[in-house]
Amino acid sequence: MKTALYLIPCPMGDVPPENVLPEYNRSIVIQLRHFIVESRKCAVRFLISLDKNFPIDDCTFTELSEHTDAKADLSGILNPLKEGQSMGVISDAGCPCIGDPGSRAVELAQIKGYQVVPLVGPNSMIMAIMGSGFNGQNFAFNGYLPVKDGERLNKLKALENKVYKEDQTQLFIETPYRNEKMFDSIIKACKPSTKLCIACGITTSGEMIVTKTIDGWKKTKKPEFNKIPAIFLLYK
Repeated sequence: MKTALYLIPCPMGDVPPENVLPEYNRSIVIQLRHFIVESRKCAVRFLISLDKNFPIDDCTFTELSEHTDAKADLSGILNPLKEGQSMGVISDAGCPCIGDPGSRAVELAQIKGYQVVPLVGPNSMIMAIMGSGFNGQNFAFNGYLPVKDGERLNKLKALENKVYKEDQTQLFIETPYRNEKMFDSIIKACKPSTKLCIACGITTSGEMIVTKTIDGWKKTKKPEFNKIPAIFLLYK
């Protein structure tokens, strides 16, 4: 195994790793002993799911999350690489560094000239685009939208405008417990003919990827997806 910073995807939800990850990933991960993680608890649970005898006590875990100070000194976070030992980056779900603070570690690795190796795994954004029927050649991920009602409605209208002007699929997410409020805002802000895809619980037994026009959603029972990780997509 070459010395590198490995970007390690995790299952999205309560799914056995072998359902969504290639065996090659496991063969790499079980050799690593130094990890940069979004949360130690989730990382340990994932490693144990790969190998119940994983030597957790022999590992180092450095947490890098949304709660890490943006001005924090990360100069020593890659010290194992400096000493010739490979490291892994693990997010709580899906692929690290996509809408994920692990990107700060990768930025530092690139600056220092260390090799970065992204491993194959589930990515909710790409899988949502695949299942939506929307433009997969021109799309933008907008992360979280404003929480305040007025600002959110204005942002949704701006994103809808981009859909029509630039032929660009617009993706965004919300804190799971606010999914239904986001749905209501989209229905209120967008034109009846605009298409909305809701993709939630991707790769899990409760997976739902449904595309309808706004008018179609108005005529349908509101989806029951509160507290389930979801991605919203707009297109024409």
